Amino acid sequence: MIPIEKILPIWKVEQGTMISMQGDQTIAYEVVLPEFGTQSGADFEAGHQAFVKAMRVFLPGTVFHKMDWFTRAVVKADAGRAKESLLAAASERHFAGRPYLEHRCYIFLTWQPAGRKLSSSAYANILRKSIAPVEPKDERLFQNFIATCGQFERILSDSGLFALKRLSDDELAGTANKPGIIERYLFLLRPGQQPVIRDIHIREEIRVGDQQLELYTLADAEDLPALCGSRIDYDQYSTDRTKYSIGFASPLGHLLDCNHIYNQFVFIGDAQRTIKALEAKKLRLQSLSAYSRENAISRDACNDFLNEAIAQQRLPVKAHFNVLAWSDNSGERTELKNLVGSAMAQLDAVCKQETDGAPQVWYAGMPGNEADFPMNDTFDTFAEQASCFFNLEGMSRSDASGLRLGDRAYGRPVHLDLFNAPMKSGLITNRNLFVCGSSGAGKSLAMNHLLRSLYDEGTHCVTVDIGGSYKGLCDAVGGYYFTYTEDNPIRFNPFYIGADDVLDVEKKESLKTLLLALWKKDSDNYTRSEYVAISGAINGYYEYLSVNPEVFPGFNSFYDYLMSEYMEVLQHGDVREKDFDLGNFVYVLNPYYKGGEFDYLLNARENLDLLNERFIVFELDNIKSHEILFPVVTIIIMEMFISKMRKLKGKRKILAIDEAWVAIAKSGMAHFIKFLYKTIRKFNGIAALITQEVEDLISSPIIKETVINLSDTKLLLDMRKFMNKFDQIQQVLGLSDKAKTMLLSLNKANEPGRNYREVFVDQGGQSMHVYRNELCLEEYLTYTTEEKEKLKVMEYAGKFGGIHPGIAALAADIRSGQTVL
Repeated sequence: MIPIEKILPIWKVEQGTMISMQGDQTIAYEVVLPEFGTQSGADFEAGHQAFVKAMRVFLPGTVFHKMDWFTRAVVKADAGRAKESLLAAASERHFAGRPYLEHRCYIFLTWQPAGRKLSSSAYANILRKSIAPVEPKDERLFQNFIATCGQFERILSDSGLFALKRLSDDELAGTANKPGIIERYLFLLRPGQQPVIRDIHIREEIRVGDQQLELYTLADAEDLPALCGSRIDYDQYSTDRTKYSIGFASPLGHLLDCNHIYNQFVFIGDAQRTIKALEAKKLRLQSLSAYSRENAISRDACNDFLNEAIAQQRLPVKAHFNVLAWSDNSGERTELKNLVGSAMAQLDAVCKQETDGAPQVWYAGMPGNEADFPMNDTFDTFAEQASCFFNLEGMSRSDASGLRLGDRAYGRPVHLDLFNAPMKSGLITNRNLFVCGSSGAGKSLAMNHLLRSLYDEGTHCVTVDIGGSYKGLCDAVGGYYFTYTEDNPIRFNPFYIGADDVLDVEKKESLKTLLLALWKKDSDNYTRSEYVAISGAINGYYEYLSVNPEVFPGFNSFYDYLMSEYMEVLQHGDVREKDFDLGNFVYVLNPYYKGGEFDYLLNARENLDLLNERFIVFELDNIKSHEILFPVVTIIIMEMFISKMRKLKGKRKILAIDEAWVAIAKSGMAHFIKFLYKTIRKFNGIAALITQEVEDLISSPIIKETVINLSDTKLLLDMRKFMNKFDQIQQVLGLSDKAKTMLLSLNKANEPGRNYREVFVDQGGQSMHVYRNELCLEEYLTYTTEEKEKLKVMEYAGKFGGIHPGIAALAADIRSGQTVL
């Protein structure tokens, strides 16, 4: 047993630099990579070229070490979110304990002092019993190295694909309570884990505490694939028409489901000296080629390498790649070689398990000790080919708040801020939303989930629906639900003024619009005198109410006022019948008065304060074809939401129109949809339109010219049913080929045993992601649109005294097997 401080290769850490016992100096960056599954072939090529250009600025003697950590973790419940509501608590319980692969990426750049002896498997510091420090020399050369590192950082950052942050002294060496990157590597500590000292065993095997390490290398040109590139096709998400791209090295990264570190080493030497050495090697092989066919082949390969280096100005480098995997489970350790071997087979590479030289490679992989890497375990290549083996994808990122979705690979909950952060960053210029997907793709579940998320954040949510998709959520949040049945027809009271509302010009104008719509058909024009007379009637009515507080405001009392008080006003004012025909006016409005056919419509005595109610649903299925009721209801909805827009200062509002937009447009309300999409941004509002009809996309000028053009955020669900029409859909939606590939990959390889649908999110045509919309059982029961399931929810709600205890009891019975949906 040797105390680690005797052979620890890192002497000290100062000014953000790790200084080794041999005088090597290393700086480190934490790197944010593009999210896995979000890049096109062109994006991968751009990232690959950025690394090639960045490595060309290095001075000879520089060691580039890219380290990608992939550690298994489990989702932890957020106690703060669990307190928000029953559904939030159920969601936290559902995802708690969900396993996933956590990813961190670091880049270490090492400068070796002149004259430093190169290491090998037979000559490495790990084989010594103690190491004495050597003071670094020639500060000027090190400053030149730092300058090239700055250029390297700028080239990668300017690509727009990578973000680099240099690690500080505490992040490198650690503190008393937080381990640094060196300590984390030595003792295999997960991010956020408290410092733990573990024994390290390296004689027969590498073992850190209870963790046994296995090392698999790509260190010999014979083991490498014949061809390499920046990307490969991922067959699980590809279709006959599209090829889904992942990084060339992704099988050794995110797709390798075990605890592992993927190390990528590139050694920048003196190019001229390397070419000179290869020329001498070629001559030796030439003289030996007559004795062996292998020598002749090696000679030709060496000659081709030299020709390419000179003709195409390639940068010759030495490279090494390895996968360091570990597990404390003896059964899983036997599977590590199968897992890694399978991953390397996807690259068409040969998996080689390192045994005798494993401790030296592991030791050289320690941050700050890269210059001690055994050079006999490297191979000659060019920077272009070496960069193909870099992992270019990171894990899905989560915002501080927003819509809770799941990352595509593991279902880890991630929060997506669809509106605030993208507006601040300039990614989108409006908050409007367009949602589309084929029948059964999960549109209603996704919109229910989004509306609940917005409601929990304080948003005023108004939904116009045909089909009853939002009844469960409305009951759960205690909102107003307006629908029409014979026993309980739809009721409003536009004449009622709530405690926080006032009779302003806008309220008067909305009442005038309503009364004129009830009186005149769309084809009939009203005169100026008729408009003035109705305006006078409204003003007089509210004056009448102010002196008669016992009179309840509503259409009935307004009609009574017209027949009595206002008739006298007109008579005293000498108003001629041709200017305003009061008899005709009250006759046409008589069906809305008590005893009339529609006396219920404008005389509601409940659900009156629409301005301050934060969740309102208008379910119009039974009246969508009614010539009188539907136009009146849509006018009331329109005026109510405009009132919210203008009067609720500083509050977020959303109007979601689900499958009802066609009927609204046919009722002369197309101008309202256009107005809404063009102006709602100025009032901190969101206009959302949801449809499943592809013909709507292709044929409707409203959607093509207004909704899609003014919806910077698109939520698209499974559209593979429309494969034959997809070229038209792509053109109408303005989707790029990258977006088309991602959209057509939805639900192609869902995780077995998990019930979810995937959703494609496109913001501003620049940010594109695919997420899982996975709901816990309680959320699903709240949002379900299946009639059988909705009836069961209603049954339990009646039995247990409310929607919340009913859903909780039903979910418990389903989990226990007592009830089957």
